[in-house]
Amino acid sequence: MRNETQHFAGFVGFHFVQLNLQIFLTEPYWVNLPQRDKMIAPRYQEIPSAQIPVAQTKDGSVTVRVIAGEALGAKAVIETRTPIIYLHFTLQPGASIVQSVPKEYNAFTYVLDGSGLFGTEQERGEDGQMVIFAPDGEEVVIANPADATQPLDLLLIAGVPLNEPVVRYGPFVMNTEAEILQAIDDYRNGRMGHIHA
Repeated sequence: MRNETQHFAGFVGFHFVQLNLQIFLTEPYWVNLPQRDKMIAPRYQEIPSAQIPVAQTKDGSVTVRVIAGEALGAKAVIETRTPIIYLHFTLQPGASIVQSVPKEYNAFTYVLDGSGLFGTEQERGEDGQMVIFAPDGEEVVIANPADATQPLDLLLIAGVPLNEPVVRYGPFVMNTEAEILQAIDDYRNGRMGHIHA
């Protein structure tokens, strides 16, 4: 399963998006669903690498794989239950990108490889670090310094904050302890539903 994306929705309260970048590198992210959508029927999407939209700047200095949302004129093929942005950017040394993010979204980036400058203040973020953007605009700025010795590889993830209570137990993410107990009971008694591709 090289360079594929899997998307699950409705497994009691969450989206699960897994991007298999290489055979040995897998970046799974869980996105909490709003309370009203937690008990939807499970749904599964598997997107082969060839179907994941890829776009580049005119000069080829920035490449993006569009997992969810839109970037550089490309739109994701995954259908998400809640609107999210999930972009895999690669910036060559000296490259920068300004990515639109709706002002009601919270956004962060996870640096997979390299070191970059983030936001208008150009805060540094390095391999293995998460950078949280201030929710004060409608775009985020990402740059790989001109003196960098390697490309900057990162994930940009954003979505609308739910502002709901979160209660979790094992794989279950709900809003109340009573909902968690019900989810456990449903699981133990085979009432979790079936995955339909």
